[in-house]
Amino acid sequence: MKFKLFVEGYTEQKAIPTFLKRWLDAHLDKRVGIQAVRFEGWQELVKDTPLKARMYLEGPDKKDIIGVIALLDLYGPTFYPKDRKTAMERYHWAKEKLEQKVGHPKFRQFFAIHEVEAWLLSDPILFNPKIKNALPNKPPEEVNFNEPPAKLLERLYKQHTKRRYKKVTYGRELFSQLDPNLAYSKCPRLKAMLDEMLKMAKQAVINTLKK
Repeated sequence: MKFKLFVEGYTEQKAIPTFLKRWLDAHLDKRVGIQAVRFEGWQELVKDTPLKARMYLEGPDKKDIIGVIALLDLYGPTFYPKDRKTAMERYHWAKEKLEQKVGHPKFRQFFAIHEVEAWLLSDPILFNPKIKNALPNKPPEEVNFNEPPAKLLERLYKQHTKRRYKKVTYGRELFSQLDPNLAYSKCPRLKAMLDEMLKMAKQAVINTLKK
């Protein structure tokens, strides 16, 4: 049994499934799979998710699909109403809107606040000491719209190592080293996503045993 994970870019495709799976495997008696489905940016994901989610959830392999999880960065999309200005206002509005568009009980929409790189900031020890010491002293999900996590890392890498932050290459390496329990404890929206995936996986096992 597996999840389909809809993502908007290469970092998410290559690094996030294994990272999420490490946490889920530790909390489940039976391991589940996470298969990433990459879209070309947030616009395509938003536009095509209703059709593609139903394709998986109602297709011939639907018995093997625990659910479809769509993951977007909160930073980047421009579809928010003007009166939704804070991170949580945008999060709740967009999550509700996109889940309604799909309208399937096994679909969930989640957002990384403000980018998935926020999860990396939960463990400063992952980074070069100069970068570690330059990181802001605030919760990871509060690295905000003004300079979101990936842009912060780009600036700090250039400033302190004279190299660019290679989002896909470094992201994959850093996520492989990141303790998912630490990120879970420091990133409430990541915690919400993992808790919901765990609940869905356990329910899928129960449903299978009933048959």
